[in-house]
Amino acid sequence: MKNIFQIIKLDNGTYSIRSIKDAETFHPVIGPTDEAKALYLNQLNIPTRMAQYKKQFVIWDVGLGAAANPITILQHTKHIKTSLKILSFDKTILPLEFALQNTQYLTYLKGWEHILTILLEKHTVVFNNGIQPVEWNLIKGDFPETIQKAINSYLTLQPPCAILYDAYSPKSNPDMWTLNLFKNIYSLLSPGVPCSLATYSRSTMIRVTLLVAGFFVGTGHPTGEKEETTIAANRPELIDNLLDKRWLLRAKRSTNAEPMTEPVPLQKPLTKTTLELLLNHPQFNTQPI
Repeated sequence: MKNIFQIIKLDNGTYSIRSIKDAETFHPVIGPTDEAKALYLNQLNIPTRMAQYKKQFVIWDVGLGAAANPITILQHTKHIKTSLKILSFDKTILPLEFALQNTQYLTYLKGWEHILTILLEKHTVVFNNGIQPVEWNLIKGDFPETIQKAINSYLTLQPPCAILYDAYSPKSNPDMWTLNLFKNIYSLLSPGVPCSLATYSRSTMIRVTLLVAGFFVGTGHPTGEKEETTIAANRPELIDNLLDKRWLLRAKRSTNAEPMTEPVPLQKPLTKTTLELLLNHPQFNTQPI
C-alpha cells in the first residue's frame, strides 16, 4: 500500500493521506478532524438536530476514506441519547486499512481501532458511543450503482437526515457528480425527514446540478483554502444562506454551469432548458430580481 498511499504533513502540522494514483489529498490544508468539523459537523448542525430528533438519526457518509468524517461526528455527539445509524459508502477499504497502520500520525483514529476493524471485517458494527446507541454499516461498491440498485428496489437504504458528500473532485471522479446521480439521491430522500447535504465544492456547475436535481442550495462555511463550500437540503429552512437571483445571473454568465448528463467533465454554459428549470425552481420563482 506504500505505492498507493502516503502520509503527508500539512502546513499546519497535522497529517493526512494522499492517494498517489488519484493525485488527491484527503482533507487538505487544515487536516482531517478540523475539516470534518467545519464542513460537516457544524455546517449541517448535526449535534443540535440529533438532540432534537425523536427517531434514529441516519447519516450517509459518502466516501468513507480514512473515516475522519464519521469519527469526528461520533466524538462530538457521544453525549446525545438519540440513536445514530451511519451508512458509509466506498468502493475500496484500502485507505482505511492504510490509515489503521499509521495511527501514530492519524491520531484521531486512536481508540477506534477495534470498532473499525470489525466494520472492515463484517461491514457492520453495533456499539454504544458514550450514551449514544450506534449502528455503523459499510456498503462497499460503486456508489452510483448502489444508488441505482436502491432506485430499482434491489437494495433498501434508510433515508438520511444528513449526507456527508466527500467524493473525489469532478475532474478525477466525474461519475460521482452527474445530474442523474443527484436526481436519484434526491428521490431516495423522505419528504417527512429533513435532510441536508454538504460538500467541499463551490462550483457553479455542482450547485446548478443540485438545484436541477430538486435540492434547495446555499453557500456553505469556509474551510481550508476554500472561501465557500456548498450546502443543499430538501427543506430551505436547513440552509442559512440560500443562493439568490443575483447568483443566478452570475450562473447565467458562467462558461462552466451546465450539469454533467454523462460522467465526462465538459465546461458548458447554461442551456435555455436548464435556465428555465432554475427560474421555475421554488428557491427562485418567488424571489424578486
